[in-house]
Amino acid sequence: MTESTFSADAILASARRTLQIEAHALHDIEQRLGDAFVQATRLLLQCKGRVVVSGIGKSGHIARKIAATLASTGTPAFFVHAAEAVHGDLGMVTPQDVVLALSYSGTAQELLTILPVLRRLGIPLISLTGNPDSDLARAADIHLDGHVEHEACPLNLAPTASTTVALAIGDALAVACLEARGFGAEDFARSHPGGALGRRLLTLVRDVMRQGEALPAVPEHTPIAGALEEISRKGMGMTVILDAARRPVGIFTDGDLRRLIERSGDIRSLDVEAGMTRAPRTISPDALAVDAATLMDRHRLSQLLVTGPEGQLIGALHMHDLLAAKVV
Repeated sequence: MTESTFSADAILASARRTLQIEAHALHDIEQRLGDAFVQATRLLLQCKGRVVVSGIGKSGHIARKIAATLASTGTPAFFVHAAEAVHGDLGMVTPQDVVLALSYSGTAQELLTILPVLRRLGIPLISLTGNPDSDLARAADIHLDGHVEHEACPLNLAPTASTTVALAIGDALAVACLEARGFGAEDFARSHPGGALGRRLLTLVRDVMRQGEALPAVPEHTPIAGALEEISRKGMGMTVILDAARRPVGIFTDGDLRRLIERSGDIRSLDVEAGMTRAPRTISPDALAVDAATLMDRHRLSQLLVTGPEGQLIGALHMHDLLAAKVV
């Protein structure tokens, strides 16, 4: 059969067969989990240094991803390519570390070459192979069995189901350690400060609020004309009205101006108190910015005032500030 005659049905049948084989392999490995997995998890939790994950070929790609997952979920880890390890990179490994070595056959010479060095340094070794009788499996302190009955490859040659199983076992180790450590969303955010979750859980109101000269504010009894000048100059669509102790007594927005004109007509002789919204909503500078966004959404606010412990004005937020900070 040529590429041009490979029908849509044949393509879908091939894809479904691959997924079925890999799903079966995952189900099978789930049933085989036991004491070795528990011991491996406890060894990772007790590690005083870092988890060094190593492999070569396709196993190397999986090892790199496992290291990244461990590191981002509270278990310090890094990847060392097995071929580079025997040419100097093994110097990054210390006696406080634990090594997790991946090789489906368990016969990767690059990994076997470094075993004497690990033994001499007293570094614990966890192996993940598909052959419990292999040299790597027998040399390990703990062996994790990643054997699969068949690869998804119809030639039973290309690593497919076996790499899926190895990756899943790595994920299972990372999650088991995560749960044992009580690693939470805030911990995850600290290791992902550039991601959406990091911004949502680490960004405080004080980080994005406008303050100082950028803060629109006028004292009580300011004429409407003065309030409008402050609104135009500061570009927040509002100004805060302050008492003598710099506590907000009201907020005067573009919407308040329109309603005041509809109600009073000629407003030139009025003070800003005539149209301000009293008792404006406020938030602490130490609150999460995402909580400020939630409060603004709930009450349909475009602006939110930030006040200190004595109720004094120290900042203000516009919804645009939260959007610019990618909090919402």
